[in-house]
Amino acid sequence: MELINHYFPSLTEEQSLQFELLPELYTEWNAKINVISRKDIDNLYERHVLHSLAIAKFIEFAPGSQIIDLGTGGGFPGIPLAILFPEVDFHLVDSINKKLKVINHVAEEIRLKNVRTSHSRVEDLNGQVDFVVCRAVAPLDKLMNWTRHLYKTEMKHGLPNGLIALKGGKLEDEIKTISKGAYIEQVQLSQYFKEDFFEEKSLLYVQG
Repeated sequence: MELINHYFPSLTEEQSLQFELLPELYTEWNAKINVISRKDIDNLYERHVLHSLAIAKFIEFAPGSQIIDLGTGGGFPGIPLAILFPEVDFHLVDSINKKLKVINHVAEEIRLKNVRTSHSRVEDLNGQVDFVVCRAVAPLDKLMNWTRHLYKTEMKHGLPNGLIALKGGKLEDEIKTISKGAYIEQVQLSQYFKEDFFEEKSLLYVQG
């Protein structure tokens, strides 16, 4: 928790408690269902929670916003972001139903009211949202094709509605696959966090 408090010192008492409960809950579930890499479970705060919260360093979601977490897996980045933005609606989507059971249990245990889940493919989703967020689900061009029908035309933020993806490694070739007319911004996460884990991690924003 020291790591989270260091980068996000203004947490409420309730938010701090919610973050504190995550390691025990995920460790318990990971013994039954492998939702997080075995080698990463001991680094949950750094490699999953803080990594997810990089999005909150890039943008502060406005109250009333609607966000889809695509391919959420064990609930990242959706669960940490939902804790940080309690007045924002988060829709966590994955094609593997057993992972959503874990998320639903975690959300219930920490009394997270602004999360709902769907066992679905993104192509089958309906409705309009402000942003789609994800972590390394698929190549950027596929993500854009899958999600372009989901964005609202009305905007609540300084940034136009669009995709925010957390990715690692070299991304030049992936970025080149996006059409030249699209606006794309890449942010190195080492600008936000000093830990070695974030040296080769990036955030990509693409206008929807």
